[in-house]
Amino acid sequence: MWDRLRSEVVACRACPRLVAWREEVARTKRAAYRDERYWGRPVPGFGDPQASILLVGLAPAAHGGNRTGRVFTGDRSGDWLYGALHRAGLANQATSVSVDDGLRLDGAYVTAVVKCAPPDNAPTTGERDRCRPYFARELALLADARVAVALGGYAYAALCRALADEGVAVPRPRPAFGHGVEVPTGRFTILGCYHPSQQNTFTGRLTEPMLDAVVARARELAGSPAATAAPASRRPRTRRR
Repeated sequence: MWDRLRSEVVACRACPRLVAWREEVARTKRAAYRDERYWGRPVPGFGDPQASILLVGLAPAAHGGNRTGRVFTGDRSGDWLYGALHRAGLANQATSVSVDDGLRLDGAYVTAVVKCAPPDNAPTTGERDRCRPYFARELALLADARVAVALGGYAYAALCRALADEGVAVPRPRPAFGHGVEVPTGRFTILGCYHPSQQNTFTGRLTEPMLDAVVARARELAGSPAATAAPASRRPRTRRR
């Protein structure tokens, strides 16, 4: 079932604007990657099919996942995310630069709400909705997930919406997104985390200790003790967007 889902995701051409953009980026390339062959297609999720922890972002980066073919791979956001997963014992290495770099995840699965890189990192509502069935199928296949880390407000809203669509109990009114916010649902706990974008990491809005604390908390909620437990003072405190 995973292979079928991946094949359908990669072959999708449902959104003309996204198809045109991802393929244009793959043709023109960034100067630093001019000798590389870009993926230029939708990017499926990556990780452990039996994961207890799901991490969800918005969409692949134009010169990250859209170039490499793996979500959060080949850009600074991925450096931060996989570095944190490695420190927590959920990844066998701290770097993610290409699909053949040997990276493996144990107990974690990473995906994006929208599978194609969108212009200005901003998919339309229609594009989000056309991608929703793929995201819903991922959630259904991840039967062992006990925690979902929402990397940003967009992912948080999409997770809540996807669960509600399936009839899963979600608190109403929905709690506002914030870094460290915990939202119990009828299926798993959603844990909020600022997205590891350069906008957040360069400004100090998200620091490595903040990200590490969220991942450690995710492991605790999933029932798997962290490789190096974060002290109570470093547990994530809720910060509003």
